[in-house]
Amino acid sequence: MTTPAAPQFRNQPITGCHAPWDILALSVVIPVFNEEGNIALLCERLFRVLDRLAITFEVIAVNDGSNDRSLERLRDQASSLAQLRIVDLRRNFGQTAALMAGIDHARGDVVVMIDADLQNDPEDIPELLEKIREGYDVVSGWRQDRKDAPLRRNFVSRIANGLISRISGVPLADYGCTLKAYRRDILQGVRLYGEMHRFIPIYASWMGAKIVEVRVLHHPRRSGKSKYGLERVFKVLLDLIVVKFLDRHFVKPIYVFGGFGVFSFALCVMSTLWMLYLKLADGVSMILTPLPLISAMTFLVSCMSILMGLLAEMLVRTYFESQQRTAYAVRTLINFDR
Repeated sequence: MTTPAAPQFRNQPITGCHAPWDILALSVVIPVFNEEGNIALLCERLFRVLDRLAITFEVIAVNDGSNDRSLERLRDQASSLAQLRIVDLRRNFGQTAALMAGIDHARGDVVVMIDADLQNDPEDIPELLEKIREGYDVVSGWRQDRKDAPLRRNFVSRIANGLISRISGVPLADYGCTLKAYRRDILQGVRLYGEMHRFIPIYASWMGAKIVEVRVLHHPRRSGKSKYGLERVFKVLLDLIVVKFLDRHFVKPIYVFGGFGVFSFALCVMSTLWMLYLKLADGVSMILTPLPLISAMTFLVSCMSILMGLLAEMLVRTYFESQQRTAYAVRTLINFDR
C-alpha cells in the first residue's frame, strides 16, 4: 500500500465512539535524545505499520537537544518520508517537555506516543487504535514482560506503579510505558512539567476519560544508553505529590492551608492551657518550659497558613479568569445547535 502523499487532518477531534477509519487522523509523537543508532530502523518499522492502516497520519519526531547525530539522521529520513515532521528543540529539556512539544504540534484526532529506542514495538499501534475505535479515550501500554534490569528498573518500577495507582485512584500496571494512545480532545489544555508525562492518564481521568490498559511487546535496547536512573524515582514521587494536590485541592487550596492553620492553632491552644496549668497548679515558672515558645510558634504558623490559603485562593481565581477556563469540563452538548 502506498503512503498518502498529502495527509489531510480534520479541524475538530472525533467525539463519536465508532468513527470510521477513513476519517481518523493519527499523529505519532516520538521524543528523541541521542538515538542516532535507532532512528533508521525505527522509521522503517514505524512507517511499515502505519502504511498498512487506511488512515491519514503524521509522525512528529522531537529532537530533545541531542548531542550526537540524531538530528542528521532524522533529516535524512525526512527527505524521503513526507509524513515525517521534525521539531528541533534548542537544548535538552527532558522527555516530558519533548512530549509536550510534540502534542502542541500534533494535528491528528488521535495522538500516539512511542519511544525512539525500539524497546516499544510499532506493531502494537494498531491494537491501541482499535481500542480507541471501541470508544476508549486513553489506551495505555503495559510492558508485562520487560527486558530491563530486574532489580534496578523492573522491581523499582513495580513499586512506583503500585504507589501511583493507590494514591491517584487510577489503577494502571505500567505508568512508565511511553506507548500510549489518546483522543485529541483529552489532551487539550493539558500542560506538563517535570516528569509528569507518565501522569497523563491521571489528568485524563479528571476529565472523565475512559481508560484501558493493553499488553504490549517490549524489546531489549539495541543501541545507545538508557536515560533513566534511580534518581528519577524521587522526581516521580515529588511530582506525584503535586499531581495529588492538584487533583484534590487545586480549586480550593484553602482547605489544605487552612486545615494546617487550624491544626497549628489547636496546638497553640493546648500548649498555652498546659503552660497555665503548670503555672497555677504546680507553681512551675513559664520560662522553665519550652511551652511559651511552642505557643508562639504554632500561633504564627497558624496565622501564616491561613493567610497563604487566602492568597492561594486569589491566585486560583486569577488563573481561571485570565485563562477564561472553567472548573468543569463538558463531554458533549446535545441539541444546542437548534
